[in-house]
Amino acid sequence: MIDVQRLRVLRAVAEHGSFNKAAGALLLTPSAVSQHIAALERSLGHPVAARSTRGVTLTEAGRLLVDAAETIAAELDQVRSAIDRLSAGRPRLTLATFTSGGRHLLPRALPRFVADRPEAELTLLEAEPETAVALVRSGGADLALAYHFDGPPPVRAGLDWTPLMDDPMWLVLPQDHPLAGRADLDPAELRGARWVLGCLKTEAFLRRYAALAGFELQVAASTTDYFFAQTLVGAGVGVSLVPHVSLAPPASCTAVRVAPPRPARHIGLITPRRRGPQPYADALAEALRAAAGTEADAGAGAGPTA
Repeated sequence: MIDVQRLRVLRAVAEHGSFNKAAGALLLTPSAVSQHIAALERSLGHPVAARSTRGVTLTEAGRLLVDAAETIAAELDQVRSAIDRLSAGRPRLTLATFTSGGRHLLPRALPRFVADRPEAELTLLEAEPETAVALVRSGGADLALAYHFDGPPPVRAGLDWTPLMDDPMWLVLPQDHPLAGRADLDPAELRGARWVLGCLKTEAFLRRYAALAGFELQVAASTTDYFFAQTLVGAGVGVSLVPHVSLAPPASCTAVRVAPPRPARHIGLITPRRRGPQPYADALAEALRAAAGTEADAGAGAGPTA
């Protein structure tokens, strides 16, 4: 049997890259860390860490163990949170959500959930995907509404990703911009424009796109709020790239579809990989799936409305 404490030590070694730093993080001596790793290797019959003057790197066996250790640690945290909730007078449920997704999906999902389960004590936490992952892994949230652009979903070992909807991106231009009357527009046609950014992930996407299209991205303003970004576009500061559910252009702006292939923000649910049913979390997830279906249907072919 693999000792859980030894897995904890191996995780610290992997995180810090040395026995000495892992020892400091765990409040152990370097000798104790070395003994734990040696005992782990003896019990497995395989080396888990390769030591050198440049630090410690994991073997393939060590990487497999660290992946398993992260899953075990996350499950223990989730169980601890579930046990803590047993002592509460009412069933508790915590949902983490990013702002614009919550703004559009929760007003459709929550009335159904609250009406059917008035005994549940629901807590909402505003969190970007990276923070939401940590909250669900630690048991600080039962599920999370999150998103990603290109690449894999933002989940780690012990978590599941359920796709809800694709949220296509729109270009927001000042009303008097020469290209404002177009039905669709390639962002490369705005290569000389200055950009107003509504979130850091949009900036990363635009920089990759600009590099591929052969132009340098010029940033006029950087915010963490798509709605604020659109008011800045209306004030003549620049142009912006905004997901459909966040479109609320002022009268001084217009929204134009991005020409195919249209980039999209992929919205989904992050949940822990559970062994047993979680009726309240499952019910809220189902309400969110229904709300996303309604939103996606409303957005299909729709114009730039809030």
